[in-house]
Amino acid sequence: MSQQIIKRRSRGFICVNAHPAGCRRNVERWVAGVRGKLPGFQAGPKNVLVIGASTGYGLASRIAAAWGCGAKTLGVFFERPPEGDKTASAGHYNTVAFHSLAHSDGLFAASINGDAFSDEIKRATVNAIRAQMNPVDLVIYSLASPKRTNPRTGQVHNSVLKPVGQAYTNRTIELDSGKVVNVTLTPASEAEIADTVTVMGGEDWRMWMDMLMEEKLLAEGARTLAYSYIGPEITWPIYRDGTIGHAKKDLERSAADLDATLGAKLGGHAWVSVNKAVVTQASAAIPVVPLYLSLLPMIMRQKNLDEGPLEQMLRLFTDFIRTGRPPKLDEARRLRLDDREMRSDVQAEVAALWPHVTTENLRAVTDFAGFQREFRGLFGFEVDGVDYEQPSETDLHW
Repeated sequence: MSQQIIKRRSRGFICVNAHPAGCRRNVERWVAGVRGKLPGFQAGPKNVLVIGASTGYGLASRIAAAWGCGAKTLGVFFERPPEGDKTASAGHYNTVAFHSLAHSDGLFAASINGDAFSDEIKRATVNAIRAQMNPVDLVIYSLASPKRTNPRTGQVHNSVLKPVGQAYTNRTIELDSGKVVNVTLTPASEAEIADTVTVMGGEDWRMWMDMLMEEKLLAEGARTLAYSYIGPEITWPIYRDGTIGHAKKDLERSAADLDATLGAKLGGHAWVSVNKAVVTQASAAIPVVPLYLSLLPMIMRQKNLDEGPLEQMLRLFTDFIRTGRPPKLDEARRLRLDDREMRSDVQAEVAALWPHVTTENLRAVTDFAGFQREFRGLFGFEVDGVDYEQPSETDLHW
């Protein structure tokens, strides 16, 4: 047993520890938000693989599948376990809570912790599905990683967040100091673009699906989704038209290829789901995005439109996954869960406020305080209902 009073520790703006009770409270709240919210409990997938299942949209998807559809779920992720007096990562504690709640409610849950890009973890996943589950009818690919070791070549590829073609200057929030500053990013080299596509594009998704097909572990009519983002024009130079955008376009090409293959072999489908911008560890690191995420939720709340990861996944399952008919797609064959974010009135208000935000009026004009609270909440801190003066057990495992 390793009980201790846990205070948030940061390096820069990133939390380097996590609070297990806060993480559990977050998962409990999401589970409560799903129970009874998806009508027709028996509808929907029954054997679900989530690659990238411990935080954000991946965790929300897993919860929606388990408590919304009664599905068996297998989660794959890369998280740090507790060691001595060091806490585990937030995703580890999230998964501990998921398993505990699933067990209490009689739901099957299995998890594999390791490098999802590796052949070793893919093989372990195959073995787990074969031993403990029926053929998978839904595969969700929700990985975000700064690097990838190609299992075929052994080469390590690092992704970068840079514009393509020319330098890009815009406003952002310096998260360490809370200052509104201009940031200029130099354009990526061809090698950096290629590396980012290798890490964040569709190659690994295709490897996962090819392996599951070869092992005959996909059910008839199996579907797979990979998550993506497009965002407003104000972010395009760093996102949609930048290195990460090149990777996301590769993801879309992979979806078209997989859809054709799954359709021919199993009557299945593959799609990219474009989700709404939310506060995550990954999004907070993207220049310009912290300012955008200090404005967008505030404006969407005023219009009763705002959704977090769980609300987005509830809508995904209700409107797309469980309908029994092909979903409505855009011209590029994408599901668009970002439709409310991209409404013209929402984006017009973001654009109108954007140039007027300064360091001095940041907290008055935006909800930067909400952004900070939500970001810290990802690590289990500043979560309602948690007494941070009480010791908490840190040596937890599923």
